[in-house]
Amino acid sequence: MDIEKQYQEDHSVKLTVEVDQEKMSEFKKRAARKIASRGSIPGFRPGKAPYDVVVRTYGESAITEQAVDMFIDTEYSNILSEADVNPGASGSLESIESMEPPRFIFRVPLAPEVSLGDYHAVRLAYEWETPGQKEVDAALEELRQMYASTETVDRAIETGDYVLVDVASETPELNRTGFATFVRAEERDTEWPYNGFAKELLGLKAGESKTVKHTFPKDWEVEELQGKDTTIEVTVKTVRGVTLPDLNDDFAKMTGAGETMDALMEAVKKDVEARSQADYDDKYFVELIEKIKEGATIKYHEHTLEHEGEHVLSDLSNRLAQQGMDLETYLKVRNTTRETFVKEEVEPVAKKRLERGLILDEIVKLEKIQIDNEALNEEYNNALNSLVMQGMDLSKLRGGRQGQKQLSEAIAMDAASRVMTRKALDMLKSIATGNYKPVEEAEEKEVAEKKEESASEEGEPEKPSE
Repeated sequence: MDIEKQYQEDHSVKLTVEVDQEKMSEFKKRAARKIASRGSIPGFRPGKAPYDVVVRTYGESAITEQAVDMFIDTEYSNILSEADVNPGASGSLESIESMEPPRFIFRVPLAPEVSLGDYHAVRLAYEWETPGQKEVDAALEELRQMYASTETVDRAIETGDYVLVDVASETPELNRTGFATFVRAEERDTEWPYNGFAKELLGLKAGESKTVKHTFPKDWEVEELQGKDTTIEVTVKTVRGVTLPDLNDDFAKMTGAGETMDALMEAVKKDVEARSQADYDDKYFVELIEKIKEGATIKYHEHTLEHEGEHVLSDLSNRLAQQGMDLETYLKVRNTTRETFVKEEVEPVAKKRLERGLILDEIVKLEKIQIDNEALNEEYNNALNSLVMQGMDLSKLRGGRQGQKQLSEAIAMDAASRVMTRKALDMLKSIATGNYKPVEEAEEKEVAEKKEESASEEGEPEKPSE
């Protein structure tokens, strides 16, 4: 085969493939036999009619069409290999330029290409601070509220009440039925749908409604709500007064987090720190990857972006299903078409996700990051335990053992992805903070530290007496 390769601006390659006439003749003979075996030609057993008889019976064009299909099925992977093309998706036969000689035009989307530039020069200080006692006390108060006793009251809503409400809005992400909220004296960053929402309900009684207007900031954590002006209709269903438990050892035992208040405080403190750092990390790594992207060159075909967009739509559909809504209803509520929604809202999200993923993949490759079995096993077991805690009985999965195997493989793949992502992010953080060490050196240090910890736990060996 003679192959001419032309790179296109849309990150695809045009392949002009000229095939030996003799080779194509062989494919046409095979095609004729295949056609004859499926039909009935008088005087011949299926597949045994001579070539010229098959041509007279079915026509030259039918044989040529079948021969081209067989040629592509057989030779396409060889064409890509010979042309040294790394495809990002299945290519297509764009046209048949001629059959004498046989000349085919293929269009092949290329795999994404990433050049990170001098990413080792990127700097971003990591400035997370350990939460103070105020945050710990607030978390403890929230825990008290979880174990509080309540009773329905026939009065207007006051600070400290639990309230059951229905929330309706033209923005589907805000719709809730039977949503419980706590009217706090202080504002909390974790309040849904925004800080101070519950205070809007003060003075209302069960059965009463109120229209609330709110503009979400442009950097809001829920992308669908960023910068949006919303009108929310809130209907109060029930008002319940609250009696909080005393903070003592009995309360600590009730929560299961410790036998004493000291143990409970320590557990709450660790949880607050973990959640605080996780929130900070989310924002830190988004900013860091964006800084790296400024000096990077990223190329990909539109098909790759479309594929990522399908994942974004799938994630949205899953979230909507949890709210009892499907995608088509969501689009009707938004008064938009699927095409417009994909262009204006899905594609920007898909582009960010795709490019961030490509950058992390390139970091993994350049820094030679690998998954260690210990971290993978820990992540896998944590995922399994989480499913069990959510009430899933793994022994009763559909499909029996086959179903368990498929679930296990899916969990393992997801665990491997999360571990690899964490390692790549940790590597980026070490670079951005000026603490970079190659993987080999970092692993040697980690092994040495584990040995030291093990030795200290076992204690120093006794010296022989003199």
